[in-house]
Amino acid sequence: MSSFWNNRISISIFGESDGPAIGVTIDDLPSGEYIDVDELSKFMARRTIGIRSASGNAVPHILSGISNNRTTGAPLCAFVQNAPSKPAKPVHTDPTARIGHADYTGAVQYRDFSDFKDRGNFSQKMTIPLCFAGAVCAQILERRGIYTGAHIASIHGFKDNPFDPVNITRDGVRSIRIKRFPVINDRRGWTMLEDIRRAEVAGETLGGVVECACVNVPAGVGSPVFNGLENNIAQLVFGIPGAAGIEFGMGFRSASMVGSQSSDRFYMNERGYLASHTNNHGGILGGISSGMPVTLKVAFSPAVSGVDEERETCTVPAAVASVEAAVNIALLSQMIDYPNFC
Repeated sequence: MSSFWNNRISISIFGESDGPAIGVTIDDLPSGEYIDVDELSKFMARRTIGIRSASGNAVPHILSGISNNRTTGAPLCAFVQNAPSKPAKPVHTDPTARIGHADYTGAVQYRDFSDFKDRGNFSQKMTIPLCFAGAVCAQILERRGIYTGAHIASIHGFKDNPFDPVNITRDGVRSIRIKRFPVINDRRGWTMLEDIRRAEVAGETLGGVVECACVNVPAGVGSPVFNGLENNIAQLVFGIPGAAGIEFGMGFRSASMVGSQSSDRFYMNERGYLASHTNNHGGILGGISSGMPVTLKVAFSPAVSGVDEERETCTVPAAVASVEAAVNIALLSQMIDYPNFC
């Protein structure tokens, strides 16, 4: 089962959603990094916005890799103990019974041995270890002045204000984290919430888009072809349940442009750095960061739910933290060998 990701650092996720515990092992983190447990807790709490499962907001217990709030250089291992499954929960024996779930494909891949009745590794709970790893990576990056933030770009066609792809700042991405509903324009957020309430009454579910930006990423991070910065980000993003598509910068919209419209012209800014007046390339050229903000959007399909489960009307608000986590992991893995990083 592909629960292991490795680049310069490695992430190994273990456990199942309704097993005794789920957790993560992070290897090759730089030693001596200060990790604020309170900040980890705040990040993990954002993972449960709009999610009914109360067991998902616990901060994992750290078994190794941190001593006196500093990374030791040993593998950082942490886990969350799952609450016992409800005894009255019906047991499915037909992998095609729940429309939209991965029960059938999991049963085929693992020859009916996968625990599809409890969704195993296909559950939203599996974002707990991803978010924990991303929260740790975020603190290491922020100590170097690199900040990642995300917001709900849209839900069911109701749109928030977009990030400014050229002038987004550290304060701009951080300000959204303290909001109970992660949008830039609160009035538009109220419209989204009302749409979610209507869908819940109707027994429907909604999808949407999360926009993410990373500021102060220096130029030269990444590599071309198969190990590009976008490649790593995309691989981790698609580990988030419900992720259906990703685009960087202008993405698919650039297909309707001509070259003179989509190309970004560089100039020397007042600080003596190369910058571009526009950022259609999303801060990445040829798999390598350009020094402009890294911007991307992730589409999420509507949540699906069986008759034996609590229906999640919209998982997009909770996915904001997961997208940030994926970007943080990918970026740190690419920056470990960057000059003067450690």
